[in-house]
Amino acid sequence: MRGVQIFSGTSHPALAETICERLGTQPARADLGKFSNGETSVNIGVSVRNQDVYILQSGSEKINDSVMELLIMISACKGGSAKSITAVIPYFPYSRQSKKKSHRGAITARMFANLLSVAGVDHVITLDLHASQMQGFFGKPVDNLFAEPFIARWIRMNVPGWKEAVVVSKNAGGTKRVTSLADTLKLNFGIVTTDRRRPKMSVTMSDSTVFFDSIDEMTPAPKYQDPFVDQDLVSGQNTPAPSGSQSESDDKSTAAIDYLRPETPPARRPSELEAANETTDVRVRDVITGRLVQGHLVDDDYPTPTQTSGTQSGDTTPGKTSNPDGVDGISDPMADSLISTQPSLPGDHALGGSFDAAESSDDEASVARIKEHEKTITLVGDVRDRTVFIVDDMIDKAGSWIAAAETVVRKGGAKKVYCIATHGLFGTESLEQMEACKAIDHIVVTNTFPLPPHLMQKSKKLIIIDISSLVAESIRRHHYGESVSALFHLNE
Repeated sequence: MRGVQIFSGTSHPALAETICERLGTQPARADLGKFSNGETSVNIGVSVRNQDVYILQSGSEKINDSVMELLIMISACKGGSAKSITAVIPYFPYSRQSKKKSHRGAITARMFANLLSVAGVDHVITLDLHASQMQGFFGKPVDNLFAEPFIARWIRMNVPGWKEAVVVSKNAGGTKRVTSLADTLKLNFGIVTTDRRRPKMSVTMSDSTVFFDSIDEMTPAPKYQDPFVDQDLVSGQNTPAPSGSQSESDDKSTAAIDYLRPETPPARRPSELEAANETTDVRVRDVITGRLVQGHLVDDDYPTPTQTSGTQSGDTTPGKTSNPDGVDGISDPMADSLISTQPSLPGDHALGGSFDAAESSDDEASVARIKEHEKTITLVGDVRDRTVFIVDDMIDKAGSWIAAAETVVRKGGAKKVYCIATHGLFGTESLEQMEACKAIDHIVVTNTFPLPPHLMQKSKKLIIIDISSLVAESIRRHHYGESVSALFHLNE
């Protein structure tokens, strides 16, 4: 490829070498280092004048160093009179911060996109953005490639009996990604969701406080009046009652009302089991619920975690519950609407709160949320005696993955579980936790994010899919002015 210079940052040199090998070239020379005070140093070692420059830099564990190094390399090539500069970012840093998590939060992904434009980038190539609408953050063209064709091809070639498998989303926000893979493989899909279980608390009421139930008791209900019956006759007003026979008059009135309007039997709400058995829609029976305590699925008879007063505050005020972390518990919604004087939780606001209905990231990724002892987890879909593919765009913390895997195995009866994602970030001890989970059989990710060699060698469940051919082909097509749309619909 003539007229092209491909530079590699220090975040993922192995992926850059593989891409250059597929393109039949070598990474261009650039001296990258740090000054004694920690500042990043960049020196481009070749001429880039009137050249198409591609800078490969993915997110890494040292995310801020990778970001600054990329920005400085772009600025250096811009100052060297490069014809065009394309940033190739397989894993886009700060992609989970694409919306406000609190009222005073920052949309960091948009800020990083602006920094790339200010530095002088002309084009951006990335893979599986956390939110597809992030392409609107850029003032330059963006090619958001998909790893789904490579994942689908790996499933067809390596998973026995994949045609009977089920694709499952571990949260509500990932359903679009899951249904896309299910349509590609012609498979059924399901969903696992977790809901907050609000603990009930005893509320101390003052004498002036009135509930709706007490209002109903104080105000007598209006009597039924039949328009075709003489009400005076029914009430007994035209019939003179003898003295001392008030009870007989009441009995006659009651008998007349019962005769004219038979008593309606009280309505009884059917139990959940009766409703499931009597319903004509058999899909309702595929809904399974379970209890999630501290991130793990427990039996129904497992004791509820007690929320006692914190040892530091020592608050024993009735109507308040505290967990060991010292965070006040959440009260009943009806009691909150009547008497609650406590401020709402951070970000939990009715007018544009931070928690979207379709949360697409790991639930534990939001630092503004309080630590909850127990949740209700729901599985929708038939996974019994089938292989399950739990799919999301990234694996950072292991909590939601383990919870979903335990649910489909212990509650749904699945026989094998594959945890599949594009970006394998694997935060603190997350890979070790997933490795120790008996419900997870395999962990499948791509090589968009660099992993330490000792971590890959230690894990027996980890499988890495190479996507260097996809990135290399996108660079080749972009350089020669060919269409890139064919890469979005690869024919496996």
